[in-house]
Amino acid sequence: MDDKIDKDAILQAIALYHVYSSTAEDGNVVALRGLNVSVKKGEAVAIVGPSGSGKSTLLKCLGVLMKPSAGGVILNGKSTTRRTGLELVKMRQETVSFIFQEGNLLPDLSAIDNVAQALRHKDVRPSEAKRKAMDILVELGLEERVNSMPATLSGGEQQRVAIARALISETDLILADEPTGNLDYKTSEDIFSYFLKLKKLNKAII
Repeated sequence: MDDKIDKDAILQAIALYHVYSSTAEDGNVVALRGLNVSVKKGEAVAIVGPSGSGKSTLLKCLGVLMKPSAGGVILNGKSTTRRTGLELVKMRQETVSFIFQEGNLLPDLSAIDNVAQALRHKDVRPSEAKRKAMDILVELGLEERVNSMPATLSGGEQQRVAIARALISETDLILADEPTGNLDYKTSEDIFSYFLKLKKLNKAII
């Protein structure tokens, strides 16, 4: 596979397959079939398809949250094949940030603590992590909600906190799985506008 690696790509998938085993009459479900992807820094890529077409499966495989049935994923020029669990965790932390449709905020932590929590695995002092979290939340227009708990935030506010959490790690690749699926049109537009700003900062966004 080494001779197929695109050294300029932040993310690459080669001949990616994923099959879900099933005992149903129709048999196994092939979610991904020989898919090839190459994304460079600063690129924005949209994956479009109906429900059940494999979009979330693809993002989980690309972000090394799920092992594909066959094929390989390369992050920042390094193959993820035959890596230990700890090695994969380190590669994700250094390269990828995730934004999910539901936000996935920790319910017992305030907005600022949810964002700062993303730096817990790094050598960042808690006070410095909170300062960085505050800076990003202010940029996203949430300065008056930093101490609010997730349950008291609107859907749009929760998603902006989730975006802030993804940004604080300063990774070059952001994987967003239907990040505006539960939001109204205006809030969705605001979030996509922010994604375009990230693209200008040389972040790759899928």
